[in-house]
Amino acid sequence: MGRKYFGTDGVRGKVGESPITPEFVMRLGYAAGQVLVADRGSLPPNEHPTVLIGKDTRISGYMLEAALEAGFTAAGVNVLMTGPMPTPAVAYLTRALRLQAGVVISASHNPFEDNGIKFFSASGQKLPDSVEEAIEARLDSPIVTVEARQLGRARRIEDAAARYIEFCKSTFPNSLDLRGMRIVVDCAHGATYHIAPHVLHELGAEVIAIGNEPNGFNINDECGATHTKALSDSVRAHRADLGIALDGDGDRLMMADAQGRVYDGDQLVYVIARHRIQTGYMKGGVVGTLMTNLGTEHALARIQIPFERAKVGDRYVLERLHANGWTLGGETSGHILCLDKHTTGDGIVSALQVLRALRETGETLDAFTADLETYPQVMINVPVAKGFKLDMASAVSVSVAEAEAALNGSGRIVLRASGTEPLIRVMVEGRDADLVRHTAETIATAVKAAAAGG
Repeated sequence: MGRKYFGTDGVRGKVGESPITPEFVMRLGYAAGQVLVADRGSLPPNEHPTVLIGKDTRISGYMLEAALEAGFTAAGVNVLMTGPMPTPAVAYLTRALRLQAGVVISASHNPFEDNGIKFFSASGQKLPDSVEEAIEARLDSPIVTVEARQLGRARRIEDAAARYIEFCKSTFPNSLDLRGMRIVVDCAHGATYHIAPHVLHELGAEVIAIGNEPNGFNINDECGATHTKALSDSVRAHRADLGIALDGDGDRLMMADAQGRVYDGDQLVYVIARHRIQTGYMKGGVVGTLMTNLGTEHALARIQIPFERAKVGDRYVLERLHANGWTLGGETSGHILCLDKHTTGDGIVSALQVLRALRETGETLDAFTADLETYPQVMINVPVAKGFKLDMASAVSVSVAEAEAALNGSGRIVLRASGTEPLIRVMVEGRDADLVRHTAETIATAVKAAAAGG
């Protein structure tokens, strides 16, 4: 059975439009609750399953939180609510509190007009396809509220932020601290605004926080991991040693050195991998994606670290890591998985792994990545209507074939539909920057024409 509503990162869309409406989200909570009640695991017969609900700082989070709460409790599931909390914090707390599931209300790096719902299992990992399909199978059924004595209860937990701060700190060696470092952290006016600055400060850093005044509408607005100019400018203005940029829900990471130069997910994964191979605790290889820069693959090969590509999406990176028994992987966009530290991608935890490498070696980001040559790479996002089938566009296939002939083996072309937005992403990579740009623009033009019915 296919998935109608669940994409690569849960259910996502524009607020007020299907499926991100109060009515649908209540049905989603009810359907997920039914699945949890049916699969009680080791719960005693008279005990309700319990889920944790966290959210980012979007104004729509209040509305969707109430809808989810109603759906879950109507199905006989207890609800714990954290308020604004990073996605990886919900994954951690679900596991730490021995709950049956965790739910995050967030559209990650998207603008405030969007929102989404994603689930974590009891183990703190994203739900397998089979469970998402079981939820979808119940979505069209009417809500039949359990009898009054079987209704779920809902309450807020007050110490969620403190618990997560301590967890993040625990992933950094006790023998190290960040004293003497001035660090800018850009929280994207998102869910880490009351978390990340405290983690770094309690480890000894002098912290300059930006993007830490959410108002419900400014999440990811020209700030954070998807808009790093604010970070670069602030690092230079404050003469900081380092900058850290997170996205709205805290699972993406970009960093900047003292000159304001930005380092993406590929480069940061390389820093962590190189440090681990030097110190002898690298387990296996690294999993990247189809979008990972070819230069990263070549640099890892030079230090004898195996590399494998997965489909785009951190859930697919996670699948390959588990299949191989490896612990480190990530995406160019800044999703980084350190499975020896956490069950899911975590921007704060990943930043601490990079900081560990720099503190233990005394090197800068620039020095640590000196032997990593990234090839010119151009990404063009082409808006398309929902349901547009790229594989049915023969003119696009012709354009790609001609472009591959022009590259003559000196680069890569990747076309894919976004899993979170109605876009076709055109990526071209190679040694010749001008040829890469021209090739990407040519293919993007062909996609636009096909999407317009040309």
